[in-house]
Amino acid sequence: MTENYQQEALTAIAQADTLEGLQAVKTKYVGKSGLVTKELGALGKLPPEERKARGAQINAVRQAIDAALTEREATLKRAALDARLASEAIDVTLPGLPLPAGGLHPINRVYDDLTRIYERLGYAVIEGPEVEDEHHNFEALNVPWYHPARDLQDTFWLEDGRLLRTHTSPMQIRYMVDHEPALKIVVRGKVYRYEATDATHEAMFHQLEGLVVGDGISMADLKGTIAEMARGLYGPSAKVRFQPSYYPFTEPGADFAVWWENPRGESKWLELGGCGMVHPNVFKAVDDLREAEGKPRVYGGKTGFAFGLGPERIAMLKYGIPDIRYFYANDPRVLGQFRGELG
Repeated sequence: MTENYQQEALTAIAQADTLEGLQAVKTKYVGKSGLVTKELGALGKLPPEERKARGAQINAVRQAIDAALTEREATLKRAALDARLASEAIDVTLPGLPLPAGGLHPINRVYDDLTRIYERLGYAVIEGPEVEDEHHNFEALNVPWYHPARDLQDTFWLEDGRLLRTHTSPMQIRYMVDHEPALKIVVRGKVYRYEATDATHEAMFHQLEGLVVGDGISMADLKGTIAEMARGLYGPSAKVRFQPSYYPFTEPGADFAVWWENPRGESKWLELGGCGMVHPNVFKAVDDLREAEGKPRVYGGKTGFAFGLGPERIAMLKYGIPDIRYFYANDPRVLGQFRGELG
């Protein structure tokens, strides 16, 4: 009977075409309750003189079945691996999968818009250091020692007495010390102020500041420049409004707003920044620095204007971003929202 089991098992093993089917054959014949296993368990009932010969015969059958099982299992596993490799193979002749394209940050988009406008008007675009000394950041810009911006609670001071610049205006001083009038520049970059973060404020933000110096420069030139910028940003129907304001480095000074024809409705005046005629004390401070470096005093009697604005505000309005903190978020959901809305 055991010989019959061997032939049946070998036939079933050869016909098994899956690992599951092969396992069923194994369980039937050599499993814990398999047919051949039961034959081995019955050896104890035989007379001693028959037990040895019968045991050798059954073990030979079991070994033959085990060998066939091992060989067939290896064959089936190789076939399964070949099938998997074939199904997962990459056809290098097929077109590649399209990947999502990145995009410029909203602030960089606005910076690019603004610099293109001012480059067309003949301005040079420059940048400067973010760590400044007190003289260039405050004193040379006619900001007195008692001004609130110089307090610890308003400015990030470093241990060596320097500070993180609170505006891009120090580059006005540095540029004028190194260059003689006439000049037209815009300065772009990060600035820092020690203030609480809310929906419209951050301790680090960006500015773009302009400076024009020459002979006979007037408020009319300033207003025309701001109007040209507004038309470049918001179209030919944009209008400009000036309101008097105070800045230590300008005299007179003003805040400027533009009338924005919002394509989504709710057209209104939008305050974008501050401006004014350069204070004579600023020109005097520049000439003092030039004289200390052995350069001629050339800014006495000159006139000029300066203006500054925040790209964040323009970007928030242009792209409908409700909270300035989103500009600096690392949350993938926020970044995904920007990619979806801004392209």
